Amino acid sequence: MLRVPVVDRPREKLERAGVDALGDNELLALVIGAGTRAGGALTVAHDVIAAADGLAGLWRLGLEDLARVPGIGASRAARVVAAVELGRRTLIRETPDRPRFLTPEDAAHYLMPRYRDCVVERLGVMLLDQKHRLMRTIVVSTGTLDATLAHPRDVFRVAVAAAAASVVVFHNHPSGDPTPSAFDRLLTRRLEIAGEAIGIELSDHIILGDGHYFSFKEESKR
Repeated sequence: MLRVPVVDRPREKLERAGVDALGDNELLALVIGAGTRAGGALTVAHDVIAAADGLAGLWRLGLEDLARVPGIGASRAARVVAAVELGRRTLIRETPDRPRFLTPEDAAHYLMPRYRDCVVERLGVMLLDQKHRLMRTIVVSTGTLDATLAHPRDVFRVAVAAAAASVVVFHNHPSGDPTPSAFDRLLTRRLEIAGEAIGIELSDHIILGDGHYFSFKEESKR
């Protein structure tokens, strides 16, 4: 097993040079804590990142996936999942005032850290008042790895109950590619028709990918 000089070990390097000096595997090694006889914490961290197909993929690894990586096990898997969730929560800035959404970009930036990394498709709705302020966000259906069970009645049932003036419908693509499918386009049209019928505007339908999003509203203005 390769021995890392004490001064270059992640904890010592953190104390000496600051957190910005640490690489992804070094940060993860600090979370993992220790390695095995076959390899140190840095080696185990490298294997975890490889299993996730890159650091961003850590969001998609569950406890069982992590526990299968040599040197991790149930306890360290729980540490990694907890650390990733803490990181996610730091991106979600809660404010006492209800946020206002005037553009697709505003809505996408709010939704991305919350829903983009779900391992299955989730379809939800942002309920907005007459001033486009958020009333509530609700996930109305959860699907499989490549499809969601969605129906306009599920979206507008909660919108009517909340007396929303408009809605932004959203769902994630676990593949990371936000390009709309034929079904996504059909669903958007059905949502538009249903909203017009009951007097609640479909402000947008946003698809969340890996760092990117697709907005049907933006597409309609091109």
